[in-house]
Amino acid sequence: MSEEVVTPAPVAVEGPHAAGLSVIKDTYDPRLTNEDLAPLAEQKWGSYNIFAFWMSDVHSVGGYLTAGSLFALGLTSWQVFIALIVGIVIVQFFCNLVAKPSQVAGVPYPVVSRAPFGVYGANIAAIIRGSIAIAWYGVQTFLAAGSLDIVLLRFWPGLADWATASEHGFLGLSTVGWGTYAVLWVLQALLFWRGMDTIRKFIDFAGPAVYVVMFILCGYLLYKSDWHIGLNLSEEQLTGYHVFTTMLTAIAVVVSYFSGPMLNFGDFSRYGKSFDAVKKGNFLGLPVNFVLFSLLTVLTASATVPVFGELITDPVETVSKIDNTFAIVLGALTFAIATVGINIVANFISPAFDFSNVDPQRISWRAGGMIAAVGSVLLTPWNWYDDPKAIMYSLSILGALIGPLFGVLIADYYRVRDQKIIVDDLFTTSEAGAYWYKGGFNPDAVWATAVAGAISIASVLVPPNVHHVEWISNWSWFIGCGVGFGLYYLLATRKGSATQEALKVGATAEATEA
Repeated sequence: MSEEVVTPAPVAVEGPHAAGLSVIKDTYDPRLTNEDLAPLAEQKWGSYNIFAFWMSDVHSVGGYLTAGSLFALGLTSWQVFIALIVGIVIVQFFCNLVAKPSQVAGVPYPVVSRAPFGVYGANIAAIIRGSIAIAWYGVQTFLAAGSLDIVLLRFWPGLADWATASEHGFLGLSTVGWGTYAVLWVLQALLFWRGMDTIRKFIDFAGPAVYVVMFILCGYLLYKSDWHIGLNLSEEQLTGYHVFTTMLTAIAVVVSYFSGPMLNFGDFSRYGKSFDAVKKGNFLGLPVNFVLFSLLTVLTASATVPVFGELITDPVETVSKIDNTFAIVLGALTFAIATVGINIVANFISPAFDFSNVDPQRISWRAGGMIAAVGSVLLTPWNWYDDPKAIMYSLSILGALIGPLFGVLIADYYRVRDQKIIVDDLFTTSEAGAYWYKGGFNPDAVWATAVAGAISIASVLVPPNVHHVEWISNWSWFIGCGVGFGLYYLLATRKGSATQEALKVGATAEATEA
């Protein structure tokens, strides 16, 4: 397939801003443009920066909990390991697909989504994605706060009653929990406010730092277990066909967990100095990095059985059981830092772009991020996530909503437009623009997303009530993505469709410019 990107003409306005040095032309409509959404003047991120991004994304409490939850499916340690690796290779493939349009155009996801959805229709995708990120932002902050709770109780045991929601709590969270949540909420907001360059430096440090502590924790537990660990940690004994189908379910869970960062990845690939650098960073940060992550997860969880007498998949709980104050403090603070890392890159930056896209002149990147931060508190995420079963269920629901958006974007860029994007037309409300469609909305993309979303959500809600098809729920992301991809392609390529008419407009504009 051919590849083409029409780059901005000479700079009309440029200046350093929180989201990066931007390029704005006089022809750009203010209703679609601000300094944070405009194409970047400089794309500096190399492979290590992308690698560190994925380390921060993977090494969170939520990441370890999700990996650990696979043991509950009845898999042995080696089966969990294989499922994790296969799942992450699939994630790498999809991340490379979603990275390219943003990298070549230098714009974030909501701006790229103007191509399939229309310059105004892209707000549908932005609001859906931003709302999902708000939920995850609250969850990750809550999980990180749990790490700080352990430190406080270690030094001040008298706070135990105040750390119990039933004794001293409000809206389902204890007084101590509210305090640690507020501390992390403020710290994350301050880090975000400093801008993308500071965030880049933070994640460059945070990912490797967590690895050091995880290696120490794993080595300590293996030493305490006398290096005797079992590889079958499940109470269930799966055999034959059930092993294969359960491993497929585990793979689907891994992909669903990363479905948010996959769709969000364009917000970061836009900073890549080349697409090759982004692909190399993805390779190092996903399959290579995940091999070590998976080994650490499996070995650490396995060692908890002989050391503590029970299987513990929560690293925070594991650290809390160690009879060493320094180890507890170091481990808890490290996991807090790790979770802040994933929260910033996955659930703060992305809604900042999304909400800014809705009204660029009134909502800056910073303002969009703060909308997400406030919303995360109002959702009281601890009330629905502090349950192992809720983890699996919430992943499926979120994947159901994200899948269709992913499918539509990929179908449009790779199959309908043959990897061509006219950057200037992403910022114009002219009816002669390639992405104006009908009043700024592309009905093909809107209908594809609505139908795929309904089918995908149904795949989560209906199967648990129907015997023998419960497994379908775990595949919600794949169902949403596949239906969204296929339906959009059919609607967009039919004769006389809004997409086909827009392609003619784009071809005329390119011919005129040439």
